[in-house]
Amino acid sequence: MRPMLWNLGWLVLAIAWLGPLPEMASHSFAAHMTLHMAVVAVAAPMLSIAAAGRRWDPVLRFPNLFAPVPASVGELLIVWAWHAPGLHHWARHDAFGFVVEQSMFLAAGVWVWLSAFGGSQPRDRGRSAAGVIGLLLTSMHMTLLGALLVMSPRLLYSHHHGGTGLTPIMDQHLGGAVMLVVGGLAFLTGGLWLTRDLVDPIRMPIGAAKSSPLGKANTR
Repeated sequence: MRPMLWNLGWLVLAIAWLGPLPEMASHSFAAHMTLHMAVVAVAAPMLSIAAAGRRWDPVLRFPNLFAPVPASVGELLIVWAWHAPGLHHWARHDAFGFVVEQSMFLAAGVWVWLSAFGGSQPRDRGRSAAGVIGLLLTSMHMTLLGALLVMSPRLLYSHHHGGTGLTPIMDQHLGGAVMLVVGGLAFLTGGLWLTRDLVDPIRMPIGAAKSSPLGKANTR
């Protein structure tokens, strides 16, 4: 399962970065947002879950650096900064800017997902709980930014001229909807998935279930 996720994650990145989306993103905000979500909400969780608990998992060496809540805050700052009109314009019309933007998106996505799912396996309940909070915070800020883009009455990115058959403002609204739905749901799903570790004693680390009320009830 993990090798398949690892390979699929890199395949998604190859399709996203080597396909038509980068060129389309230079004039379509919706295409940019599709590219962004492919990186942080599809490829990043696949790569992170595949690497979690392996010997190359950086969470095992640097657990404090990969604390879920600070990682979520760091990802928020990166995503919101790159959607400021100035940086966004640079990334759309400069090859180096595009590489920096996409590299930071991937790093931020892996940072959040790996901080939640990485570390010793089975996961410690404390890290799972923090992971739930981190992923839900990320889902909330993705939803908020997407909603702001959808509801904005004015064009925020004047360098975009929309996709085929779309006005620039319609294109911006569509891009916001992509972030709201795909980004919000992806991180929400990750948070709910981790919640199983907190409510299912069978999935807890050895000893944790025995010390919890649920574990004691199941041993009677």
